[in-house]
Amino acid sequence: MGIEIRETFQVQAPIDAVWQFVMDPRQVVICMPGAALDQVVDDHTFLGNVRVKVGAITASYKGRVQLTHVDHQGYAMQMGAEGRETGGGMAKGTMSSRLRALSAAQTEVVTEASIDLTGRLMQVGRGMIQGVAHQLFQQFTASLKQRLEVPETAAAADGTLRPATPAPTTEPQAIRVMPLLFRTLWLAILRFFRRLVGRGDTQR
Repeated sequence: MGIEIRETFQVQAPIDAVWQFVMDPRQVVICMPGAALDQVVDDHTFLGNVRVKVGAITASYKGRVQLTHVDHQGYAMQMGAEGRETGGGMAKGTMSSRLRALSAAQTEVVTEASIDLTGRLMQVGRGMIQGVAHQLFQQFTASLKQRLEVPETAAAADGTLRPATPAPTTEPQAIRVMPLLFRTLWLAILRFFRRLVGRGDTQR
């Protein structure tokens, strides 16, 4: 099953700060629901895992992410990822991200991804997975914005402000897909009824 994703969002932070954040796998993984970083092999290769729970089914993927192209001057990067599900399925895909400075304090991020899935998650259908992927991306961007736009600070001995020491991270919880599925289904129902109302108005 092939899934295509394209998302655009804005961050109230300078482009260099956003770029530094998205290039740090330790920072990025904290913002990704259900994901964990196992090992940084080198500057371009990372090992990790992600758990997804759909009702009574939990799918765990373990794999590798590799940066295939990095343009520091153009604020653009491409990566490939491949993970194997413990039950026999596979997830394989590519992703590219581009950053653009909208102002000295605002950055636009454009992300495009193509993912091929096999295994138990295919049971929920392409439309649901596409909707869930969008909702998960919204959670990721909300967490990223919270960390970049509202940095925690602590008072130093001289009275100045400095970044607070990050709290220790705990073992990530599996992504709870069922609430996201219900939300995605509800949005689809709303769109359906809006189309019906629109048709009724045009026929009057």
